[in-house]
Amino acid sequence: MNEINEIIPLVAPDGQGAFNGTETPESLPVLVLRNAVLFPGVLSSINLNRPKALTLAAKAWAGDRRVAVTMQKDAKTEDPQFSDLYPIGVMANIVRTLEMPDTTTTIILHGLRRIALNKMLAAEPYFVAAIAPLADEMPADTKEYAALVDSIRDVALRIVQMLPQRASEVAAAIKNIDSREFLINYLAANIELAGSDKQQLLETSDIGKRAALLLEMLLSEERTLLIKRDIEKKAVKDIGKHQREYILHQQMKAIQDELGGSGVNKEAGDLRQKAKGKKWSGKVADTFERELKKLELMHPYSPEFPPQANYLQTLVELPWGKYGRDNINIDNAQKILDEDHFGLEEVKERILEHLSVMKLKRDFKSPTILCLYGPPGVGKTSLGKSVARAMGREFARIALGGMHDESEIRGHRKTYIGAMPGRIIQTLRKCKTGNPVIVLDEIDKVGSDYHGDPSSALLEVLDPAQNAAFYDNYLELEYDLSHIMFITTANNIATIQPALRDRMEIIYMSGYTQEEKVQIARSYLVPRLLGAHGLKDAQLQVSEPILQNIIANYTRESGVRGLEKQLAKLMRKTAKTLALRQPCPPDITPERLREMLGAPKFSRQAALEAPLEGVVTGLAWTQNGGEILFIEASINEGKGTLTTTGNLGEVMKESAALAFEYIKSQAQYLRIDPKLFSTRNLHIHVPEGAIPKDGPSAGVAMATSIASVFSARRARQDIAMTGEITLRGEVMPIGGVKEKILAAKRAGIASVMLPCENRRNVEEIKPEYLTGLNIIYVKTLHDVLDNALMEGGVTAASCPDTPSEPPANA
Repeated sequence: MNEINEIIPLVAPDGQGAFNGTETPESLPVLVLRNAVLFPGVLSSINLNRPKALTLAAKAWAGDRRVAVTMQKDAKTEDPQFSDLYPIGVMANIVRTLEMPDTTTTIILHGLRRIALNKMLAAEPYFVAAIAPLADEMPADTKEYAALVDSIRDVALRIVQMLPQRASEVAAAIKNIDSREFLINYLAANIELAGSDKQQLLETSDIGKRAALLLEMLLSEERTLLIKRDIEKKAVKDIGKHQREYILHQQMKAIQDELGGSGVNKEAGDLRQKAKGKKWSGKVADTFERELKKLELMHPYSPEFPPQANYLQTLVELPWGKYGRDNINIDNAQKILDEDHFGLEEVKERILEHLSVMKLKRDFKSPTILCLYGPPGVGKTSLGKSVARAMGREFARIALGGMHDESEIRGHRKTYIGAMPGRIIQTLRKCKTGNPVIVLDEIDKVGSDYHGDPSSALLEVLDPAQNAAFYDNYLELEYDLSHIMFITTANNIATIQPALRDRMEIIYMSGYTQEEKVQIARSYLVPRLLGAHGLKDAQLQVSEPILQNIIANYTRESGVRGLEKQLAKLMRKTAKTLALRQPCPPDITPERLREMLGAPKFSRQAALEAPLEGVVTGLAWTQNGGEILFIEASINEGKGTLTTTGNLGEVMKESAALAFEYIKSQAQYLRIDPKLFSTRNLHIHVPEGAIPKDGPSAGVAMATSIASVFSARRARQDIAMTGEITLRGEVMPIGGVKEKILAAKRAGIASVMLPCENRRNVEEIKPEYLTGLNIIYVKTLHDVLDNALMEGGVTAASCPDTPSEPPANA
């Protein structure tokens, strides 16, 4: 227990005791104080409890009663050594000793003069040290010193007025002290300071400097007390305000009780009533009851009340264990899908398989997550609506494009301001059923930043092995998402996180062909747009040739959104003409179409009219469908360099270099003078240079174009070709076969050259799309060149000994 240094506000002692003089002995026993400093002339009450201190007090009281008093440097040290003591202390006289009931001893010390503890003479049973007196230095300027002491007295009296107890007693003592030195020591002993600060005052030998330092400390103490007083006044004022509000609220509560119940009780009662019959687990029920009791204890006007009420409202409005009745009829589902969407047979077949598995399992949990992948406007989201209608389920859509905060999926902690559950839980709250069909749109456009990675949070949502216990941060509970049928959509699966992509089954939805777009417009778009614009069938008729004209010349897309916009423009023009009571024939002619929609915005490439040397027709796939493109090659005097133009990508440039090297290796077979490759520069160009082009499928067309220009053999204009090549001359399979074949057919090309391995892709295309087309399957570049190059026109420097068979590496 620490000694308590209580300063008794008395003046000089009565002189009783054995000490009769002011002489300083050479040595004295040392009384070590833990956290108190004694000053000359001041009476201090000290509680002693350490064995050395008790032994010293008993022996000194029975003898000389003079002791050296000093403080230890660290108050936490239980058994200090001589080096742990401050070397400057005070010689004091023990005035009185008192035995306390708790076995401690209280002594009253009277400080006599400052001393220095020079050397330890004994350590047991207590410290004995050689001491030397220290004299106080009086200031030279007595007027300044007197003014300084007066300032100290004034500040001390102001401080005393702010003390809660003994203010008048202490103020009287300060006023009655005449000695300036004693006043300084008296106040230094009374001011609430750290022990080290008081030791600094004691060690200051110059009385003037000690007074200045004390004044600075007193002013600091005064500022502290003023701040405390202001804080207390403000606290008392706030407490008074809160007490007043509490009384008013209690009176309001009593009035509300008389009128039929308080707002809190009514809201709590409504929540408890809504919770009856909820099919939630015991854990959820316990959580609800616990949180409801918190709400009942809250004041309705406290800031915590609305968030707590919103949380409980969310709990009771969620469809815990409430599922809509599934009505999966495969025949009806087939009918609905056919009604809502034209074509897409492969996609419809996969969806029907998915529904069949769910029907046979009978638990109606989604066995896998479908991801509809394809270009914009092909009907990915509307397919989800059709699935919901076929199953008789609620439908909801969540747009993920641009989402970058993980809390959008997992929810916010309810302790945050403006906290809310994640988008999945919010959607279930709106659907009021636990098994809706939810389309997660644009899953490939989910972003991430310092708020987290939403795509990683979606792993738990879309994984059938985990989503039965999905944890929402706002609810702080697990929720079963396994009965939800999730359908995701994407335009580019390459940007989907690999782990997330692995949990989904990718179903590719290719763009519509021109023939399919015509049927979609006739069967779906035109009837719907007529009704939307207040028109009747007899007021506007769009024939199939006009639809083909719009598709070919006014749109360039994989889907039908642009087509729908152009048809809507026709409807608006017609509606305006009818509203103005002007003549408006129902049939749309090509001339009227141009007048209503303006000049054609796009034009498609047509087949070459005649075979040309170095010009070959290639096939390309774009997001807007299939296109034909021409590969042009020319040679001129030079050193055998290769130049490519036409905004080609790296892969396409590599295909050109590969084709050039292959043709060099086959110079003998193609009857080309090898010297031409070192004396002629080759330039390959692909027209429409403003459009970026890339991909390996132009390899066969480039090789044919190079062979044509070096062998002076014209390439057939009625053949379009596509395929990737290797350095050995093999033709590799490519993608987008359906779109490329239809592009060739639209351009009026009679034959299409495809790699042999793409035969299976052609077999999946409807026979009516292949009518009038001759499909040529090739395995090597020799097959390509034999079919694409016309005989005749051999260069003058051709080799006379051309072999009849291709070399071994062909």
